[in-house]
Amino acid sequence: MRPLIAIDWGTSSLRGARLGRTGQVLESREFARGILTVPPGQFEAVFKEYFGDWMQAPDALCLISGMAGSRQGWQEAPYCPCPAGFFELGQHLLWLQPGRMALVPGLSYMGADPLNTPDVMRGEEVQIFGALQMAGRKNATLVLPGTHSKWVQVQDARVTQFQTFMTGEVFALMSQHSILGKSLDLNGAIDEAVFLQAIDRSLQAGSVLHHLFAVRTLGLFERLSATQLPSYLSGLLIGEELRAQDLSAHSDPLILIGSEALTRRYTLALQHLKVPCQSRGAEATWTGLYALASSCELS
Repeated sequence: MRPLIAIDWGTSSLRGARLGRTGQVLESREFARGILTVPPGQFEAVFKEYFGDWMQAPDALCLISGMAGSRQGWQEAPYCPCPAGFFELGQHLLWLQPGRMALVPGLSYMGADPLNTPDVMRGEEVQIFGALQMAGRKNATLVLPGTHSKWVQVQDARVTQFQTFMTGEVFALMSQHSILGKSLDLNGAIDEAVFLQAIDRSLQAGSVLHHLFAVRTLGLFERLSATQLPSYLSGLLIGEELRAQDLSAHSDPLILIGSEALTRRYTLALQHLKVPCQSRGAEATWTGLYALASSCELS
């Protein structure tokens, strides 16, 4: 097994791990050098600055996942269509240096609506396969909370379909760039009881566009404090996301992948609704890239 340099190059951050021959993390690094900070044509130079020493090993293999493979990134790696597993991802790798450095392509899914509306992901696909490896499962529903939250169906170790929800981005817009933000104090800790009240409210009949205005009126009439209102807003938006799911269909635990702060909120909501779940963190990326290299016999 060749030493693997695993890179997760996203919109706002650049993370890397040097993995041993059995997949263990020997060293890791993280920088605030997401793709939006890199001028056109400078990706190779930035990579060499931060990880060039790791690539000195003559037999090193480097796999780069995330937005580095987007149209705004190092080079555009065309999406791999679903259904897809390790084999399909391996077939769609975009080699920057043949046999030595490649971009992982991300996944696309064409919806069943009349327009066959496309959905896409970049970077989450390796987290998904990594989490499945860690859980020892080939079938699962996975949830990846974030700016653009993903709900993913996996059957026989292949992603069959997924949906994206702009939950995190809408929270940011509402809390920072709308009239609702005038009443919010974003520096407080989550109020779990208020958060769950909002989850229940979203699951009731009615439009989220109406429910959102309550963030303003509950503050105006001093039903909730400025530090409680962000928890209510978060619960409304995550509840709207949950309302779109058939939660009764899940007998096996859902797998949540993401930061502790985000997965905690989804865990609270799902446990409140009696839906079993388990969480995985950033280590799923390294496990997924190692498993991709191993499954596709790249190393």
